[in-house]
Amino acid sequence: MIDFTFQNPTKIHFGRNALDQLGGEVEKYGKRILLVYGGGSIKRTGLYDKVMKILLDLGAHVWELGGVQPNPRLALVYKGIEMCREHDVQLVLAVGGGSAIDTGKAIVNGVCYDGDVWDLFCGKGVIDHVLPLGTILTIPAAGSEMSSSCVITREADLCKVGRNVPFNFPKFSIINPEDSFSLPKYHVACGIVDIMAHMMERYFTQVEHVELMDRMIEGALITVINNAQLTLAEPENYDARAEITWAGSLAHNTLLQTGRIGDWASHKLEHELSAVYDIAHGAGLAIIFPAWMKYVLPRGGEKKLAQFAIRVFGVPESMGTMEEIAREGIRRLEAFYRSLEMPVRLKEIQIDDRDFERMAAHCAALVGGTVGKFVPLNAEDCRKIYYLALE
Repeated sequence: MIDFTFQNPTKIHFGRNALDQLGGEVEKYGKRILLVYGGGSIKRTGLYDKVMKILLDLGAHVWELGGVQPNPRLALVYKGIEMCREHDVQLVLAVGGGSAIDTGKAIVNGVCYDGDVWDLFCGKGVIDHVLPLGTILTIPAAGSEMSSSCVITREADLCKVGRNVPFNFPKFSIINPEDSFSLPKYHVACGIVDIMAHMMERYFTQVEHVELMDRMIEGALITVINNAQLTLAEPENYDARAEITWAGSLAHNTLLQTGRIGDWASHKLEHELSAVYDIAHGAGLAIIFPAWMKYVLPRGGEKKLAQFAIRVFGVPESMGTMEEIAREGIRRLEAFYRSLEMPVRLKEIQIDDRDFERMAAHCAALVGGTVGKFVPLNAEDCRKIYYLALE
């Protein structure tokens, strides 16, 4: 186990009555609010009206920035920054899933930076504070409601980049599993894949003697797997939804990465995919992660992949060699994704190899020539993984 510092400053209000805490939280930061949300689902479900009533009863001034898309775009971030400056906004409140929250994060960073906010994502700019951000979660998936991560896509060149800094932790997040009851099954399934991917990125490490975190990640993965089908079959099963929702927050709140160095190659490979093809992040991860596992297995990944297969998917140790056990674990992971009606091959979503060279080169170039820590991958390795994911 390596040295670490852990601090997560986000206050969580979780449960059926969590929204009752919104007024008290808002009053700590000010009543000039930018409300950030997506395509209007919060209006159809009635959540928008509940939030607005609380804010207006406080005497708040609210400006709205709707239209956040999946794989959130830089153009809307620019618009939000301009609105915050024009109206002297004191708090950004993001209502939705990871895309709305990441848009909010980028905005609160950009408001406090004199230059182009994209500089911050490229490591060219520095800030020492951000505007306060609060969130109301409606899609358990990205974990952005309790994380230091933010991912934005620049439309001009389809460049999708993450910014991971302590400034990105929201001041507070309100999480009511009921707010995700109305999600389409596809979105729920994509969220489940994303949650598991955040755990697996941390699980696959070369750091030894990390049993506590290994066991915590394994337990969280099993919990998600155990509740996945029930959540899909019974959309209003609060208990199952609560398990999935809280797992999503814990998966990405940095606790599970303490004492270890995670991999993150699969996320970076998928970011290229969803930047170019605008597919759902979870769907892309369901395709990329098994392909990555197959590629790293004979390159030093046997022991950890076999442990994953045994402890998470119940592959018997007596089945054979570590490689055979690991391959069965990958097969069972793919079968689980298929049970969620997720794709596990690129051809299933009509993607061919025409962009593999460009995506692989860009993926490796973004991080200095190699991507991933479990098994470092160069551009040629990335290209081969895309081909493994093809068919």
